[in-house]
Amino acid sequence: MLPFAQDEFLAVFVAYNSAIWPAQIAAYLLGGVAVALLFRRGQLADRVIAGILAAMWLWTGIAYHALWFSQINKAAYLFASLFIAQGIYLLYAGVYRCQIRFGLRSDLATAVGVALVAYAAIIYPLIGVIVGHSYPELPMFGVTPCPVTVFTLGFFLLTTERLPRSLLVVPFAWSLIGGSAAILLHVPQDWLLLASGCIVVVLIVLRDRRAAAGVGTA
Repeated sequence: MLPFAQDEFLAVFVAYNSAIWPAQIAAYLLGGVAVALLFRRGQLADRVIAGILAAMWLWTGIAYHALWFSQINKAAYLFASLFIAQGIYLLYAGVYRCQIRFGLRSDLATAVGVALVAYAAIIYPLIGVIVGHSYPELPMFGVTPCPVTVFTLGFFLLTTERLPRSLLVVPFAWSLIGGSAAILLHVPQDWLLLASGCIVVVLIVLRDRRAAAGVGTA
């Protein structure tokens, strides 16, 4: 049982979206930059993509969870700490140490990654509109937890080298937390989130194992 009703949950989005406008536009612009940089290989591009993902996690942790969602659910402070920790870790691993290398390859992981990125940015809000949740009730891309998580998981599949496993912990945990709550709150655009964490973790593990086997036998 959740400590709030669906109408209270949607009211948070109305107040939040109204207060942060036009941050939603900035989020889409940053998401577009991240996608464009997939076609420009190099450490600078990798660092910028990681920085964009980090900014989304930090913003969502502070602005959404700590300042707005906490008004109806005190567990939001815990969620905020997880999102902030993920954002800091992305800055450390991806921007400072450049341990995350992004790019497009011809494999299943890349295809699923592209699909998740497109889902988070385009299909997700369309489903919300179809089921009757028009703006500003919609959880928006880049500034709310579930789209940020799906977008990030998609980009993790668009990596070309072994991804630090600890980067998967918070997105995987939120896929279970947010996905389960979405079912109770009747938010169908978030249902994919529940499965996405498991799918991404499995694909990344299998991909890295195949890559390691290929290197070992070369």
